[in-house]
Amino acid sequence: MYTYKIHLRKEAEGGYTVSVPVLPGCITYGEDVDEAIAMAKEAIELFIEELQERGEVIPDNSNTLEFSLTLEAT
Repeated sequence: MYTYKIHLRKEAEGGYTVSVPVLPGCITYGEDVDEAIAMAKEAIELFIEELQERGEVIPDNSNTLEFSLTLEAT
């Protein structure tokens, strides 16, 4: 079982770009949030398959804490 944090960025022209920070280069797109999440799942599965074929370590976010900070610019 692997855990992945994904980032969804709303695009000006519509839809969402999704990135998986712990898997550099694992990026996809969806027309809406639900499609973006579904596409992310597929992209992550394919990325993991490729890592397994190469015999590489499969990173995940199971031991990662995440916080959001809001700072006021001075």
